Amino acid sequence: MTLVLKRQENIVSSLQFPQLSSRKAICFFSLRRANMEILAVLVGLFCVLQSNGIEVEALENGCQNFQSHTVMLQEQQSYRSSFHFQPPKNWLNDPNGPMWYKGVYHLFYQYNPYGALFGDVMIWAHSVSHDLINWIHLNHALCPTEPYDINSCWSGSATTLPGKGPVILYTGIDANHCQVQNMALPKNLSDPLLEEWIKFAQNPIMTPPDGVEGNNFRDPTTAWLSHDGKWSVIIGGWSNNQGMAILYRSEDFVNWTKNQDPLYSTERTGMWECPDFYPVSVNSTDGVDTSVLNEGVKHVMKAGFNSHDYYMIGTYVPEMEKYIPDNDFTGTSMDLRYDHGKFYASKTFFDSVKNRRILWGWVNESDSREDDMEKGWSGLQSIPRHIWLDRSGKQLVQWPIEEISKLHGKKVSLFHKKLDSGSIFEVQGITASQM
Repeated sequence: MTLVLKRQENIVSSLQFPQLSSRKAICFFSLRRANMEILAVLVGLFCVLQSNGIEVEALENGCQNFQSHTVMLQEQQSYRSSFHFQPPKNWLNDPNGPMWYKGVYHLFYQYNPYGALFGDVMIWAHSVSHDLINWIHLNHALCPTEPYDINSCWSGSATTLPGKGPVILYTGIDANHCQVQNMALPKNLSDPLLEEWIKFAQNPIMTPPDGVEGNNFRDPTTAWLSHDGKWSVIIGGWSNNQGMAILYRSEDFVNWTKNQDPLYSTERTGMWECPDFYPVSVNSTDGVDTSVLNEGVKHVMKAGFNSHDYYMIGTYVPEMEKYIPDNDFTGTSMDLRYDHGKFYASKTFFDSVKNRRILWGWVNESDSREDDMEKGWSGLQSIPRHIWLDRSGKQLVQWPIEEISKLHGKKVSLFHKKLDSGSIFEVQGITASQM
């Protein structure tokens, strides 16, 4: 039997950056193995530490950075994970817009700045990393400020436009509590941290089409450039007792036109949440960019319903704007799933640095409301996973990203040791906080 024990070193650091406003912007992060490369990513942050936690004040842009009161440090929160991504406190759910830009990995996510339960007002929180293991929490990226998102900034995705940089598409809950699709762009493309985002002046850019109710139209995917030079994106929907991937197309990424038919629809599911649509290589474990369209790829269509993430593998026919699955959703246990545990609202992105597709998923721990309120936080993100097509071409293969090895400490191997039921055996010669 071999036990691999992982040592966790929690380091809280503070940096001052004079160009920030005089208001205190707070960040909390756990660096397991600090190095100069990680510290270089910290430019632009202004962190303030207190002996018993972290105090946070409201920012001038209307967002709040992790709410205004003391946060317990990790050693005071015995049920927090040391290795999964979590904000310092409060409610977290869907991963949004993961991407790589100018040497930095970005993860946006649904966050309630006011408490440990899902809130009436949800925002896009924003964290960055050099290695997908150690994370720095930045100021929030998108907060409700305009009529088209005044009641929440819900889930969406990021798309990198060639020669123009990243663009966010997200669902706003407008003043009438209707779900509409909006766009936001970086304020400064030269900033690798992408700390500030500007909402498009002509938002919303997509509103619920005829036959789709205002509460069944959400979660735009990463867009892809199709065979005719137009951009395509799908929105999760429900209409005529069908779950569907509503297809929109655009020549300029600003003016979007709904396709006559969905890219795919079925009567065997409920409302589609957080859809994802991407190619996978037939002959390689390498990932491919979302816009790759050739005979060497199959396409994955993922949808969230019934509290689980289901997927199909099939063929995308861009000339007909149709998706033809190898096996349709059946609405039964036979349908393919990413995970059979707590795993939902997942999102993939193409990591062009290492030519891989990475999968994130929200892990809802299912503690009681009372427990969540007492501990002051709820939810985490899964360990990021490298994902590719199995040799059979019938299902996906997943494996924790290679960077996870950074969490491994001293390895202890034990051989021919009998472990009796109910007995206690001490592994000597090592120390670890988690294994």
